[in-house]
Amino acid sequence: MAKSVEVSEDGLTYTATLRDGLKWSDGSDLTADDFVYTWQRMVDPKTASEYAYLAVESHLENADKINTGEISDLSQLGVKADGNKITFKLTSPCPQFKYYLAFSNFMPQKKAFVEKEGDKYATTSKDQIYSGPYTIKGWNGSDGSFTLVKNKYYWDAKNVKTEKVNLQAIKKADTAVQMYKNGELDTANISATSSIYKANKSNKEAVPVPEARMTYIVYNETGSVSSLANEKIRQALNLATDRQGVVEAAIDTGSKPATALATPGLAKLTDGTDLSKYVEPGYKYDEKEAAKLFKEGLAELGTDSVKLTVTADSDDAVTKAAVDYIKQSWEEALPGLKIEEKFVTFKQRLEDTKNQNFEVALVSWGGDYPEGSTFYGLFSSTSAYNYGKVSSDEFDAAYNKALTEDALDTDAAAEDYKTAEKVLYEGAHYNPIFFRSTKWLQNPSLKGLVRNSTGLTVDFTYAYKK
Repeated sequence: MAKSVEVSEDGLTYTATLRDGLKWSDGSDLTADDFVYTWQRMVDPKTASEYAYLAVESHLENADKINTGEISDLSQLGVKADGNKITFKLTSPCPQFKYYLAFSNFMPQKKAFVEKEGDKYATTSKDQIYSGPYTIKGWNGSDGSFTLVKNKYYWDAKNVKTEKVNLQAIKKADTAVQMYKNGELDTANISATSSIYKANKSNKEAVPVPEARMTYIVYNETGSVSSLANEKIRQALNLATDRQGVVEAAIDTGSKPATALATPGLAKLTDGTDLSKYVEPGYKYDEKEAAKLFKEGLAELGTDSVKLTVTADSDDAVTKAAVDYIKQSWEEALPGLKIEEKFVTFKQRLEDTKNQNFEVALVSWGGDYPEGSTFYGLFSSTSAYNYGKVSSDEFDAAYNKALTEDALDTDAAAEDYKTAEKVLYEGAHYNPIFFRSTKWLQNPSLKGLVRNSTGLTVDFTYAYKK
């Protein structure tokens, strides 16, 4: 929606100039004030946005003070509108800020519409107003099927070739694949289960889908689980994790063993080195060392056995297979360990992990933008996504240095992330399991569909069928 974005030499001022004649899907004018309102609403503590931390970490002037309630006047936020221009004032440089400007959470919102809808805002397709290439029809908050309909008021509507995109949420992966083969779908995921992947991975219509997503284990370090407060117990669990076995035997869907928090292809150093490779601390599978540390940990706890419950998503076949494999390998490698599995819906697991209502949890995270902080921010002591409540001054110092002092130096920031990764590794504060990689069957006549590893992962704007 912006025709240009200018950045000052010191990286502290961003000025976006909007295109002329922008409209909302109801035909009303879309203005710079709508963007300002979005940022203000994001940091307003009354909104309680889970993504407010992005605005805070962007160093947008007064974002932190407004979000904590120190400043109540939202107009003090460092974003202003002047005609068709939006100016953002930062207190220190933020290399990922350019990605935030295109991030879905920071898209414009119409204040009058939001206030009119109240608690109903965005709960159904009718309770939303749109600024993009499509509007949504037929979604009530839980529908398995709904439709994207071309938005005639979109600024580039003349180049949007598709009038409707029909979307379906199909619970059974094999059903989706069969529907694709019957010509009822134009795309279908074949990486949902090992059997489906093996049967279809060589199909000439199977295409790799870029992802910056990794699955990892978090430990509850609040002290409520005494065994997990013991570093040797956590280290033993990490060492007893056969990541290669997980991706080969349990979830043969194209994924790779995880070797760090940052995913491959997320970002690069100035010499082209992949950030993920650069920060690798040396995760390994060593049953002998694991058993030794586990025995020492048990002695420190004054017990000869430990029982732990692993919480994971019930609505994901890959997750179930991974947990089963990890349970077996852990119990075989660590005498005295008993693992119980607890499978709950994704929604419930999210609620449980956010409230530390778990002992061990298998979770996933997809990068929001192509820069290391999208992953390392997860373990900041102030992050809402720091499910295990990891608290490390050394980690925070390295992470914050990457965002401030080294923000404009890609290689220096990478060194900071390497330090942060080392802290997580040495303290066994998390356990990387696999980097997710998927393939989808895609109709060869489908053109212009864009898939991204971060941000807007599927972009239908210019998609069409020949």
